[in-house]
Amino acid sequence: MNAIWPYLLLTAGFVLLVKGAGWLVEGASAFARRLRISDLVVGLTVVAFGTSMPELFVNVAASLNGSSGIAVGNVLGSTIANILLILGVAAVICPLRVERGTVWREIPFSLLAALALGILANDRIIDGWAYSDISRSDGLVFLLFFAVFLYYSASIARNGAGMESSASGEKRPMPLSILMIGGGLAGLALGGKWIVDGAVEIARVMGMSETLVGLTIVAVGTSLPELATSAVAAWRRNLEIAVGNVVGSNIFNIFFVLGISSVIRPLPFQRECNLDIGMAILASLVLFSTMFTGRRHSLDRWEGGFLLGIYVLYLIWRIQMTGS
Repeated sequence: MNAIWPYLLLTAGFVLLVKGAGWLVEGASAFARRLRISDLVVGLTVVAFGTSMPELFVNVAASLNGSSGIAVGNVLGSTIANILLILGVAAVICPLRVERGTVWREIPFSLLAALALGILANDRIIDGWAYSDISRSDGLVFLLFFAVFLYYSASIARNGAGMESSASGEKRPMPLSILMIGGGLAGLALGGKWIVDGAVEIARVMGMSETLVGLTIVAVGTSLPELATSAVAAWRRNLEIAVGNVVGSNIFNIFFVLGISSVIRPLPFQRECNLDIGMAILASLVLFSTMFTGRRHSLDRWEGGFLLGIYVLYLIWRIQMTGS
């Protein structure tokens, strides 16, 4: 029984995460639609923040437990999976046509987040130190960037962009929406703790590094809410939410989740993680480039398949490199 309990704990944690995220997103979206917030803003904020809550709770638990490898690996792995896996799947379901503003503002802002992480995580190495970390001051810089993103999102809401789509979707009673938000947060908190506990034990027993566990098992598991949300949004032809969810989640993961994690406890940074930061930057650049290949400002089905192919190759390479 002792041998299988970490796997049971990990599985139960994932179930709670997905269910909790579903309640949170559904309740928060219904709450936002009653306030007549556009689909673009809902995708970038409410849905993106809701589906990124698993990463937040996993990282907070990892920071409190001193598991820095899982905290950093989870954010990097989720960022890579969001673009290559989730947008790839969504585009295969339905070609993703996005607005000009998303191409020239939201996607570059997501790229900026990956670049900022690479610079701040390596600042001491750049200055000649033998080691580096994501310090509390780095975390505060991330949170300042996140405040800028919130201001930008609020400006979109004030300008009424996409208000014609705000009435779509089911409108639930306000008390039920609030109850679903609370239940979702509770499920995410408990599920996040179970995932960290199970993943750390699995890493210890199998001799895997915490960073690899965070990049693969935990990152993909905590990205399931984003995958489900964007896939369903693509199926229903709600393309702004499908793309906004991923772009907003990446911004949220780096600037807020990693910012909060490092403020709680500075996160020692392993140099090998630069490979994954480079992959996150490359994925963002590839996404931006696809907006100008094929149909302009669209992620076509073949491009979605291309993203999925890159993700599979990345996982194989990363696992082999860690095992060698």
